Amino acid sequence: MLKFLCGVLLTLGSVFGPSAQAASVLFLNPGSTTEAFWISYSQFMQAAAKDLGMELQILYSQREPELTIAQAREALQGPHRPDYLLFANEQYVAPQILRLAQDSGVKLFMVNASLTDNQLSLLGDRPDRVGSLVPNDEEGGYLMLQELIRQHPPVQPGQSIELLAFSGLKITPSAQLREKGMLRALAEHPEVRLRQLVYSGWTRERAYEQARLLFQRYPKVTLVWSANDEMAFGAMQAFAEAGGTPGRDAWFSAFNTSPQALKAMVDGRLSVLLGGHFTLGGWAMVELHDIDQGVDLNRYGGRDRQIPLLQLIDKAQAKRMLAMGDAPDYGVNFRHLSAKGRPTSYRYPFSLQTLMH
Repeated sequence: MLKFLCGVLLTLGSVFGPSAQAASVLFLNPGSTTEAFWISYSQFMQAAAKDLGMELQILYSQREPELTIAQAREALQGPHRPDYLLFANEQYVAPQILRLAQDSGVKLFMVNASLTDNQLSLLGDRPDRVGSLVPNDEEGGYLMLQELIRQHPPVQPGQSIELLAFSGLKITPSAQLREKGMLRALAEHPEVRLRQLVYSGWTRERAYEQARLLFQRYPKVTLVWSANDEMAFGAMQAFAEAGGTPGRDAWFSAFNTSPQALKAMVDGRLSVLLGGHFTLGGWAMVELHDIDQGVDLNRYGGRDRQIPLLQLIDKAQAKRMLAMGDAPDYGVNFRHLSAKGRPTSYRYPFSLQTLMH
């Protein structure tokens, strides 16, 4: 197992200042080394680490929670412990990681998915858990369906608009929250009928196989909601093979700003795109840098925060992001975002606008 752990280790920027040793961070990336979202997420973190003078290592778990736990055990109980362990509560691995971290001396920070209310009440608060940043997943799911419905031509009274939804994993908080938002929007639009919600495990292949059957079963579907870009592309492929044209015969939506998703938005195959949350790890690095510098996050907006990173991206923004895509840091000066030495009225400007200035 250890050999495999080392095999997926990426050392992304080991930067030491002239006098003090850099703070070391290990990020347990829950995704795979082939997923555009998690690759861009890591690149943005790398840029932040380099700018902030921090040492960053990233381990991919290839979407295997058992591997995440094994990686955490080695990091927290092995001889080479990082100063900070950054991880997501993907598939509810957090309680096990918190148990492994007991008395390790490693500080813990959660991204993308933090402890559930139930887990928090069972585990309580701990001094080694120094913060968390999560995106507005529920609002994202809501905004995406609202915009899909807005773009759909109006229907006659008594007629309905048929919808298919592709979600990620049942035990992933981000998928659950996006679904919850989608259902909230659905409740506001009685003219829209959800024919089926399926779990495609975030993958293009699974969504494609499911969509082939679903478009046969429900030939009148004209709205397709997908909790990431890979699943949207799988569904679009199946729709095209069935003789339909995405963007003309049905309206498709996706989360994530991969180059492929941005291009699909520009050329009209995707009608609705949400993104911005690939920056979350980079923003977390700014907060870890500040914690390491003695900044009290509670004085600057709170230790545990949800930030509205997910937003609708129009064609013009998609074009701009494609043009910026060659620079993994998107031109961000991470040091300038630090709260160190700032008045307590300061709030971290963590948003897509910080990239699009």
